[in-house]
Amino acid sequence: MSEEFNHQRRRFFGVAAMTVAAVEFGIGGAVNAQPAQTSAAKAPAVETRANTSFGALKQIKAGLLDVGYAEAGPVNGSAVLLLHGWPYDIYSFVDVAPLLSSAGYRVIIPYLRGYGTTRFLSYDTPRNGQQAAIAADAIALMDALGIEKAIVAGYDWGARTANIMAALWPERCKAMVSVSGYLIGSQEANKQPLSPKAELAWWYQFYFATERGRLGYEANRRDFAKLIWQTASPTWNFDDATFERSADAFDNPDHVEIVIHNYRWRLGLAEGEARYDAYERQLSTRPVIAVPTITLEGDANGAPHPEPAAYAGKFSGKYAHRTITGGIGHNLAQEAPQAFAQAVLDVDRL
Repeated sequence: MSEEFNHQRRRFFGVAAMTVAAVEFGIGGAVNAQPAQTSAAKAPAVETRANTSFGALKQIKAGLLDVGYAEAGPVNGSAVLLLHGWPYDIYSFVDVAPLLSSAGYRVIIPYLRGYGTTRFLSYDTPRNGQQAAIAADAIALMDALGIEKAIVAGYDWGARTANIMAALWPERCKAMVSVSGYLIGSQEANKQPLSPKAELAWWYQFYFATERGRLGYEANRRDFAKLIWQTASPTWNFDDATFERSADAFDNPDHVEIVIHNYRWRLGLAEGEARYDAYERQLSTRPVIAVPTITLEGDANGAPHPEPAAYAGKFSGKYAHRTITGGIGHNLAQEAPQAFAQAVLDVDRL
């Protein structure tokens, strides 16, 4: 393919991604909000493969799960909970963790349900990927670790989880860093059709709605994830070793069920659990988030995401937005670890 073709392709997906996001993430009512306090931050030159491991991982029973997680920093330090997205894992934060731990923070990085060494305690528990379930997992983890309050930070599924924690359990969230801003979803909002270009940006969601899609993802997890990495971060030149460290997390026996349920639930094609109904009713109102927040966006994010101005009105507390330039894509924490870590440090001082 020519460079011009690739440029046009990236531009097309970027426009489609921003067009779709305001509706998909249920923030259409905020598009006329005043812009956030915004600054453009150049990602510092950093060797993003400087760290390749967290050392020995830990396990702890928390709620419905036996959670696998990495930990760094002093146990008595102020807690930071770092939450990954799909199709990624805890290694998104392998360079962020030492930056925060060296500043005195206790850094906790869990595998979400369906990833890595996290397992369900009971065979009978539904393999549910709905948004409230994943957020409830994070609160249960904090309880198990004896953490009363934490800075919560993430991207993709992890950003949505942080948003929900801050909206439903603000007393547990000291502050928040959220890539792509306000991502709380709604099945009702997702019933609304979008333009053909916008729908195209969610091709994998429609693929997963079919049995063919489930079988295809089961058979091709690594190839599928690598394709998403390439399209969501079109200028990120990750090497094979970096990808394989994360790809091992997709071998979790519950991974496919959790991912498929997550995307089918969003479209109303799969039921959630009654235990989360009250939470989902609250989330469907698109609650405003009051905890101190910094939102981040990469200037080369090829995944569906809203424009910062569309969600500025969803944050009522101290708030700032930063666009990270230099070809930074969807996996911002791994592509620009210093910028992500700096946002965590700064939000603690808002």
